[in-house]
Amino acid sequence: MQISVIIPLLNEADSLPELMQWIDRVMNTHNYTYEVIMVDDGSDDNSWDTISNLRVQYPHLKGIKFQRNYGKSAALNEGFKLAQGDVVVTMDADLQDSPDEIPEFYEMIVQQGFHLVSGWKKKRYDNTFTKNIPSKIYNAVARKSSGIVLHDFNCGIKAYQLKVIKSIEVFGEMHRYIPILAKWAGFKKIGEKVVVHQARKYGTTKFGWERFVNGFLDLMTIQFLSKFGKKPMQFFGLVGTLFFLIGFVAFGNIIFEKMIDANYSVTNKPTFFIAITTMIIGVQLFLAGFIAELVNRNAPDRNTYLVEEKIGFNS
Repeated sequence: MQISVIIPLLNEADSLPELMQWIDRVMNTHNYTYEVIMVDDGSDDNSWDTISNLRVQYPHLKGIKFQRNYGKSAALNEGFKLAQGDVVVTMDADLQDSPDEIPEFYEMIVQQGFHLVSGWKKKRYDNTFTKNIPSKIYNAVARKSSGIVLHDFNCGIKAYQLKVIKSIEVFGEMHRYIPILAKWAGFKKIGEKVVVHQARKYGTTKFGWERFVNGFLDLMTIQFLSKFGKKPMQFFGLVGTLFFLIGFVAFGNIIFEKMIDANYSVTNKPTFFIAITTMIIGVQLFLAGFIAELVNRNAPDRNTYLVEEKIGFNS
């Protein structure tokens, strides 16, 4: 199979028939072998019924229905697990991403050898203050911190080699930073393609300010995990040791002063309390690193979601 198209969705029933028709037309025009995996992330409209009905008309369509809303990262992760195409394309269900972009994405992966190609919505039709400006800010921060030169980390339409999506785990709100996860996994040939961004035709945006804040928190998390995720003791142990040494030296200085001057009041000096506090913090950090090592070595799979129903899959 040449292409898998993964579409996470939440309450997008109105757009799905037009989107599926559009994808099918593009695939048939270019004679691609393909599958479309729609992941219903706990919709409370008739999105799942729409997917089920479309399946009758389009045998290439497959569906996954979550028991409840888990978020876009969870939906993508489940789609990644089941995708079989040599090239995997992700796109949003709101018709703001154009399926006409798929052939060029496919060519960049297959012919030019990119591991991952991210879309860049150079001209956007979103609200300037609630979406465009926040996006520019966190994209700038992500570029600076990751060293990956992309203008739009969170663009819904991307293309990947199959081995890339099978090598990464997406959770939390980290779908925004899949290029960073890919680079962390060793896939460094990351490209960018300017794509057409269309105004939303149906429904309402699912973006809110809380997602903007969560995006920055997840960026901090992913930066930490990329350096210390497999070796947390190297971070906590180092910082803990520094704190303990600072406290130990300060405490040693207090003892030295007491030995010289018997009337030296230890407990009346701020240095005494600083020394005790930093030594305690150092020990706590060291223990935190030790516990993190144990958790890291024994952690079960954290990406487990309740799937209510699947259609189109063999098992």
